[in-house]
Amino acid sequence: MSLATSSLIGIDLFSGAGGMSLGAFQAGLTVGLAIEVDCHAAKTYQANHKATEMMNCDIRQLTNSHLKRWLHLSHRLIVFAGPPCQGFSWSNSRTRNAANPTNWLFEESLRIIEILKPAWVVFENVRGIVDTCKGLFLRHLTSRLSGHYILYSALLNAMNYGVPQDRTRFFLVGTRHNKDFSFPARLSSAPVTVDDAIRDLPSLSNGACQCWQPYGANNPSHYGTTMRSNNQGCGNHLVTRNAPFVVSRYKHVPQGGNWRSIPHPLMQSYADTSRCHTGIYHRLDSQTPSIVIGNFRKNMLIHPHEDRGLSVREAARLQSFPDSYRFHGSIGFQQQQVANAVPPVLAQAVFTSILSGAVS
Repeated sequence: MSLATSSLIGIDLFSGAGGMSLGAFQAGLTVGLAIEVDCHAAKTYQANHKATEMMNCDIRQLTNSHLKRWLHLSHRLIVFAGPPCQGFSWSNSRTRNAANPTNWLFEESLRIIEILKPAWVVFENVRGIVDTCKGLFLRHLTSRLSGHYILYSALLNAMNYGVPQDRTRFFLVGTRHNKDFSFPARLSSAPVTVDDAIRDLPSLSNGACQCWQPYGANNPSHYGTTMRSNNQGCGNHLVTRNAPFVVSRYKHVPQGGNWRSIPHPLMQSYADTSRCHTGIYHRLDSQTPSIVIGNFRKNMLIHPHEDRGLSVREAARLQSFPDSYRFHGSIGFQQQQVANAVPPVLAQAVFTSILSGAVS
């Protein structure tokens, strides 16, 4: 039985724009159902995953009756989830606690799993979940699953699997059946760089708002060629219009530098620059993988060569979304969808390992 003919069916909880589902599909998995509360992310998901049923609702509203048609398929199901992770992130220290209700939304994933009893489960989150509240959330998660699943966990850095981004994520994989599983081995090839990822995209000015543009004059790398596929240009190549005083700051930041390179008089709008983390006003180094594509608009991530922020498409390339993947909503919603996504190429590597064990 080949991976492409896997009989497993995926259910994507907290699907967002669909990065994890795309990776699952690229690995050979059919995704039957996705749940997402944000209407803009749900629209993006539906536009790119037309064969998957999308339920645009709060997961807390799901009942047994909503899921009953999947119950007889439990032996074929793989439920995967990337619950909201802002509260586990090191950049949000004020919300890294048990009192934050958002941090407990993963309980809803456990509730759905207890209803469906799938053959496989996959949890993805930021690495901070490992030590938030001294591991409280992770212990709770594993204790609820360990009586029914053989569990495997790992921290995986996306740049070791072909994603042009230094982004470490936590994965927990569980199987009900005594199937072999091991996390994917890191690639032996050199990491994909920012230059590899975006050099063939057209140049932009601050605030560029033409959604679709033909490709630029630079030849694509192997990675860029893969992202292009048979497209003649790229969509979502949009940039936030920054105020002139913001652009004046950009000019002082070298590749790999951040807000510390900006003269102090230009940073006086910040009440306390000591609270600025290293990702603020970071200009990407073209010869290395990107730093984490978090909220790249608010962080003011800077293009490696141009004095402007990143476009949605550039960020999508750095997240490993192909150019055929289109994002919907205003530019702010598009930016958030890209930033929140699981890099599809990383997800693909994990699902390929799962399917290898599932069909062995």
